[in-house]
Amino acid sequence: MKLLRLNMYKKINYIVAIMALFASVSVKAQVTSQSPYSRYGLGNVNSLLLPQFKAMGGISTGVYRPDGYSNINMQNPATYSGIMMTAVDIGASVEFKKLKQGSLSEGSFNGSLSHIALAFPLNPGRTGLSFGLLPFTDVGYQYTKNSGYAANGSSTLDSTAFNNRYSGEGGLNKAYLGLGQQFGDYVRIGANVEYIFGNLIQTQTIEPVTYPAYNTRQQIKNSVGGIGFSYGAQFEIPLSTKSRITLGYSGSASSSISSDRSTVLTRFPFDPSTGEENPASYVTVDSVQQNGIKLKLPLMHNFGFSIQRDNKWMIGADFRTGKWSKLTMDGVNDGLQDSWGFSAGGQITPDINSIGSYFNRMDYRAGFTYDKTYMRISSQDIKQMAVTFGFGLPLVYNRYAVYKINLTTELGKRGSMTNGLVQENYVNIHLGFTLNDTWFKRFRFD
Repeated sequence: MKLLRLNMYKKINYIVAIMALFASVSVKAQVTSQSPYSRYGLGNVNSLLLPQFKAMGGISTGVYRPDGYSNINMQNPATYSGIMMTAVDIGASVEFKKLKQGSLSEGSFNGSLSHIALAFPLNPGRTGLSFGLLPFTDVGYQYTKNSGYAANGSSTLDSTAFNNRYSGEGGLNKAYLGLGQQFGDYVRIGANVEYIFGNLIQTQTIEPVTYPAYNTRQQIKNSVGGIGFSYGAQFEIPLSTKSRITLGYSGSASSSISSDRSTVLTRFPFDPSTGEENPASYVTVDSVQQNGIKLKLPLMHNFGFSIQRDNKWMIGADFRTGKWSKLTMDGVNDGLQDSWGFSAGGQITPDINSIGSYFNRMDYRAGFTYDKTYMRISSQDIKQMAVTFGFGLPLVYNRYAVYKINLTTELGKRGSMTNGLVQENYVNIHLGFTLNDTWFKRFRFD
């Protein structure tokens, strides 16, 4: 018994160490995206999904247990009630992106830790607890606009007089704690308490083309921290002993969280021929600190369903809406509009108990996702779509433990090149390690 407890404590310490590392990286990392669209609102909004759900187009609201082991579905906390063994999921993501505007194009690459989540059965198959840490939004952009002014009293605008350089970095993270409970045989409900935190930094630099000259830079930093809530419910309709339809709903409350804003205006000498700045020569012209600014988050709704035959196949779809027109920072909206989108997908496992073929034990997943985002630029809605596919690669599978690698690829685009806009073509690769184990089970030896 002492040996079992020692092994359990080692596992817990190992997971806590990983969470501490993940939190440190999440807080310190600044640029995890290269997207001009991330300057709007809170930045690029990430789906709070593990790779196994992203591979199916992002369906999750009506998904309970897609196969014979415990998945952590924080999109709908009602699913925590189905946790049968201690579950741990850790992952990372890489992004290859190409930006296109007219005849211009630019490529970028980013990689980061993507999630860590844990779940425990308080009453296996009836009550479950989960907590974890995921990125919520990310900001990363940099671009330049030529501006002009009337020189020497002339009415002619000189378009080469100075440049406006815009950049942004940072993002928000979500740490959550959730509980799911099943009532009777077919009804489940759950809720998450979420701590949302991070920094959103926007910088504008006015750079005269001629030299010697002084640049003027304004940096606005919002340090966000506050509590939010999400919730969910599912209802199950049995078709047979091994087949079922699951209907689901999840949402997030229109919470109000706090932000401390600092605005700093500086001037410094700059040589356009070398592109060099001398931080020692910075002169702070003005500095303003505002504490306790209210950030009002939007109300979100998700509806979904799935049809499945246990351990064989599953198909499903989700529909989602977001009241982003109600997002405000210090009472000001950034001109955002309400969003909506849908996902469809599924998975198939040829033979989960196959002995002679590893490929028959694999999960094969595919899906499609489409969103009309909260951005409307130059009288044009910014839309995003992607096809997804992936695999679940079993490592260990028995009654006491399940280890699996989940690999997902997203091929998508956002925006278009009409009206001078930028089109983003991207390939996202997500890798997750899922572990199910019997950490707190007592074994009796005769």
